[in-house]
Amino acid sequence: MSKAVLLVNLGSPESTSVADVKRYLDEFLTDERVIEKAFVRKVIVPLVILQTRPKKSAEAYATVWTDQGSPLIVTSKEQAASLDGSVDPAVYLAMRYGNPSISDVVEKILNDGITSLFVIPLYPQYAMSSYETVVVKVMEEVNKRKPDLDIEFLQPFYNDDAYLDILASSIQDHLPEGTEKLLFSFHGIPERHINLSDPSHAHCLCVKDCCDRPNPARATCYRHQCLETVKGVVSRLELSEDKYFVSFQSRLLKDPWLTPFTDVTLERLGKEGLKKVRVVCPAFVTDCLETLEEIAVEGKEIFLGAGGEDYDTIPCLNNDPRWIQYLSDKVESWLTHNNNGSQVC
Repeated sequence: MSKAVLLVNLGSPESTSVADVKRYLDEFLTDERVIEKAFVRKVIVPLVILQTRPKKSAEAYATVWTDQGSPLIVTSKEQAASLDGSVDPAVYLAMRYGNPSISDVVEKILNDGITSLFVIPLYPQYAMSSYETVVVKVMEEVNKRKPDLDIEFLQPFYNDDAYLDILASSIQDHLPEGTEKLLFSFHGIPERHINLSDPSHAHCLCVKDCCDRPNPARATCYRHQCLETVKGVVSRLELSEDKYFVSFQSRLLKDPWLTPFTDVTLERLGKEGLKKVRVVCPAFVTDCLETLEEIAVEGKEIFLGAGGEDYDTIPCLNNDPRWIQYLSDKVESWLTHNNNGSQVC
């Protein structure tokens, strides 16, 4: 049996041109797991959002673009190359949106004679607009070509002790003495996505302290999993409650999104007199537009403009050897157990 590993990340435009950014946003925003309302996808996106947002986004991408291209793509390739050098199975890389596309990479995997595939969506927490859409797209492309392919997915690892150890150590490495507040900024999602992911549709955001109450919805609740990641990290860093805060970034449209918002929080912290703040983005394992521009650049402007003095972002895990070893260990676990049907957690 020929085995392989497939890493899947979000994706990026081909360039910073408005046309390429528009093409990328069109694919992203018409995914029904990103925007599930058909009217918005089919009318508001093409007639409103794609008429104005691509230019603004292209300008943002230009501020973080490297000589090698998109930071997310460059770093994802480094991650794949590092993992490929540490495990026996071949390692492939695909993007949910843009290139290398899941469709093209699945085609190559099958043409290469792979019969057993381990897919690693590069998202620690479950959300229908991130982890779920990767699983759905990969299975869609596999089922078109080889429905009997032996395939397994790494489950969300938001509360995996080994992952939390690495994340906490990475944060500690970049957390200077005297930091007054560590802000955990997660990518935001609409509140309705939390409700849609709740199998009962009666627990998440419906019950007081819902994230603290045991419930089957935890398996697919993004908010709960974000908060669990934070709990795991702060316990390892031994941070008191007054030393950290959790917020959500990157909201779109006017629907209710998870709160509190990161930009509002940074402004508040500055106005409250805090001078030294650090921000980490644990929804990402690879630095990208949302971390390098929205948080590192815009966030800094907001905090300093509100009276803050010392602001910086903590890098994602990127190509940290500890992170690559974590992925390698997951691959080795899959190699050991996939023949007996065990799930890699």
